[in-house]
Amino acid sequence: MTTFQVPGAQIALEYSDEQGHPVVQLHGLTSSRARDRQLDLDLGRGLHGTRLLRYDARGHGQSTGRTVAEDYRWENLAHDLLLLLDEWFPGEQVHGVGPSMGCGTLLHAACLEPDRFSGLTLMLPATAWETRVAKSVNYLAAADLIEQQGVGAFLKSDKDLPTPPATAGTPDTLPDVSAELLPWAFRGAALSDLPAPELLRKLDIPTTILAWIDDPAHPISTAQALVEYLPHATLQVASTRTEVKRWPLTLAKDVARD
Repeated sequence: MTTFQVPGAQIALEYSDEQGHPVVQLHGLTSSRARDRQLDLDLGRGLHGTRLLRYDARGHGQSTGRTVAEDYRWENLAHDLLLLLDEWFPGEQVHGVGPSMGCGTLLHAACLEPDRFSGLTLMLPATAWETRVAKSVNYLAAADLIEQQGVGAFLKSDKDLPTPPATAGTPDTLPDVSAELLPWAFRGAALSDLPAPELLRKLDIPTTILAWIDDPAHPISTAQALVEYLPHATLQVASTRTEVKRWPLTLAKDVARD
């Protein structure tokens, strides 16, 4: 296993070198490289002729982490991302792809260093701005529940929530975060939000936004707002798993466009 040291964590990663354009792939909250593959969210599996860097965010998957909420803020995860890009793709423009927390991480990194990105494929943008407040309360409650009653109680409480039709048929999976760190990952998410609209309007980066319907944690309203704020963004909305299975082809086209 390849690892890379960032402040407070060892990042587990894999690098596939088929020459060609550099691409970095992220994942969502409580997920990992391995879990996203199970959930059909590993868009990099459809890429050929690229240099693809995939990694587990701090505290997720095979990466280590600390019991510090601020470590898991999207702004801090963006700094981790930029350190990885400096190491693997120094001085190069990179195409970024990732869902939810990964989408937030990419946007914060792009606001910090917009010239680092040739294009973005943003999947399942999460609650943001006005809709973020209620979700943050839920994250804090989940963190307390895990610490007081264990991960099993959290999973039971989460089991009856409605699932988007585009996820029909995907296997049941568990959070790929340890019981010790999961509350802190949730607390970091509660402290997080997407960059302010005035910052997003300055991003001169070709962007594709991939969303799906009927998911309160990843509402279409956020995806639509990003299309409004980002100068060069387009939106695709999936309502079935078959449509989601076409997303790797969308990423391949986005990378070729770069």
